[in-house]
Amino acid sequence: MNCWDLLGIEPTSDRQRVEQAYQQQLKFASSDEARSLEQAFREATGAAPAASDIEAQTPPNTPDAQPEHGPEQPQELDAHSAQVAREVVIQIKALLNDSIRAENADVWKAILCEPPADQPALRAEIARRLESQLRPMAENGVFPVSVTAFLGDWFEWPSLREAPSSHGKKQQPDERNYPEPEMMGGEGEQNEQPPQSVNFWPAVIGWIIGLAILTSLFGGMGGS
Repeated sequence: MNCWDLLGIEPTSDRQRVEQAYQQQLKFASSDEARSLEQAFREATGAAPAASDIEAQTPPNTPDAQPEHGPEQPQELDAHSAQVAREVVIQIKALLNDSIRAENADVWKAILCEPPADQPALRAEIARRLESQLRPMAENGVFPVSVTAFLGDWFEWPSLREAPSSHGKKQQPDERNYPEPEMMGGEGEQNEQPPQSVNFWPAVIGWIIGLAILTSLFGGMGGS
């Protein structure tokens, strides 16, 4: 089978006709047949196929290769935005030292939602700088539920949206088996001993002996 049989046309010197036959046959050719058609085209025209013909060898349903992208890098901030991020971080760290104001979600919103700190790039940078300190505190229930929920939504930390808050919880009663107060009182009454009477007799006897000695002394002095 010669090149003309593969191309499906009669021998001709018309390059355009050869190219049309090549492209037509290539649409239905497998990879092995495509190589044979390319060789037949070379033999029929005495030249390599055009670049457009070579691209036609790619099956029409083959998706184009997508460029590989690495992990998304944080957007680099300009000098002004970086300064704003630093100032916000300083304010948040100062807020953490004030336990009363730190329980108020409105205070957090006033600091973090104030422009330009509410811009996505700045929010991401502030979240990156505070995450190692702020996120564990919120996850461990240091803040009220309102503050924890706001931080989870604002910084897009999903774990905070379901984080339990131990702040303000009532202390659960201890269910261990302690004796009832009435039982303890009854036992105390059983162990209670009657008060012991104080023995005053030694003091009385001593007082009598002293009085007798003084009487004898004064009696001797009177007799003399």
